Amino acid sequence: MTQAQIIAVILSVLPCFLIGVLAGKYIIPMLRAMKAGQSIREVGPKWHNSKAGTPAMGGLVFIFTALVGTVGGGLAFGQWTSALVFAFALIFGAIGFLDDFFKVKKKQNLGLTALQKLLLQLAASALYLFVLYRTGHMTASLWVPFTKIFWQIPIWVYIPFAIFVIVGCVNAVNLTDGIDGLATGVTMPVMIFFLVTAIAMKKAELAIFPAALLGGLGGFLVYNFHPAKAFMGDTGSLFLGGAVCGLAFALDMPLILILVGLVYIVETVSVILQVGYFKLTHGKRIFKMTPIHHHFEMCGWSEVKIWVVFVSVSVVMCLVAWFATAPIR
Repeated sequence: MTQAQIIAVILSVLPCFLIGVLAGKYIIPMLRAMKAGQSIREVGPKWHNSKAGTPAMGGLVFIFTALVGTVGGGLAFGQWTSALVFAFALIFGAIGFLDDFFKVKKKQNLGLTALQKLLLQLAASALYLFVLYRTGHMTASLWVPFTKIFWQIPIWVYIPFAIFVIVGCVNAVNLTDGIDGLATGVTMPVMIFFLVTAIAMKKAELAIFPAALLGGLGGFLVYNFHPAKAFMGDTGSLFLGGAVCGLAFALDMPLILILVGLVYIVETVSVILQVGYFKLTHGKRIFKMTPIHHHFEMCGWSEVKIWVVFVSVSVVMCLVAWFATAPIR
């Protein structure tokens, strides 16, 4: 891509933001009319009961925006690598949509079974990795952040490792979507990182998708920030998880997820520690509630304070990740 085209990609964030805001004005009332309201977990914080009925599946707002931006960028610049990542994220979004649809249909907080979701996610991950490998976008060498070291790994070892990372990361993003605007806000700096990194690594064609999604997330945040007028649902959170992982593997730097995805990882580890400790001690807990954002809620933090702190951590870690890529830029 030329320098002018790269500038155009960066500037596309603003129109995508406006598309997201406009899309929300139509999609969210439509979801409300369909009675696609959120069912609140029985084991969740009691003060969340007032959120029951808030339209779920609001992730359709930024998915639609990312579609428009990615296809528009592909047509304008003749670059379709970003479309591959979008397609991968869309498959995860479709899995989330099925989960949300069954929740709405059953009027309870249970959609697809855990096994159904796992099998679908495993299949999607394996297919994406196969396509990346065959098209030359992914190697079986593992880059170590902050260094120029690449570990060459047998492909039969790398693929199972990569599938594990993708499925784990996607579900970690899903866990982060627990309070108003949290997953949206935490993921925006991650998209900025991938946007800038793709350009710096002379893979600007991969900057189209994160630019479009960044704008879409900004537009959705208008409706998703506390007090939320819409939730992204599994439709949105699984799509975001697919987007984050898809970009990391398309740029051939999966270990960067440890840095840019630290908030997601902490959320997941808090759940694992809580469940493990609860079983080992027959009922004792480390945290007041997990994922850990609920722990801070029960400590008296407001949703806005949690949002500011968690998003700030995401910003800092994305800056750290930027410096980590310096040796290979």
